[in-house]
Amino acid sequence: MSDHSSKPFLSKTAVGEPATAAFGQALAPLLEPGDCVCLWGDLGMGKSTLARSIIQATLGADTDVPSPTFTLVQSYEIPDGEIWHMDLYRLEEPEDALELGIEDAFADAVTLIEWPDRLGPWLPYDRLDLSIQQDGQAGEGARLITLSSQDPRWATRLVGLVGDNSA
Repeated sequence: MSDHSSKPFLSKTAVGEPATAAFGQALAPLLEPGDCVCLWGDLGMGKSTLARSIIQATLGADTDVPSPTFTLVQSYEIPDGEIWHMDLYRLEEPEDALELGIEDAFADAVTLIEWPDRLGPWLPYDRLDLSIQQDGQAGEGARLITLSSQDPRWATRLVGLVGDNSA
């Protein structure tokens, strides 16, 4: 299992699905081909909502974004490459992901990965880890979204994403 415990550099409380989607919309224009965003969180925390909002912010709000739960990967053409949305919940062995062509995606596409722990040692070092968990202090339906990375370039690139609400 991969460690996503690097020091958080940004956190934001999102209350409700619209706020989670708004965070994804704000993040979308900051992503570039070759970026890997790992979405960590328990079932029902909003990982799919966040991924869908990033894709729709890039391609248009009317873009159909089905969950890749059974297909494992959905890809979308964007002007300068692709977005790969992966849901690896059903992946049995990390090596099985190599058959999906993830190495090419990591190099050339924006990759959004739900259940990234399933990739084990195949997770890129320079990824952005985005953790979503319940924020009981902020009320019912509130989620704490925390960004971290072992690559310090992410903190610099994403400064200002949520103003001065840094971790």
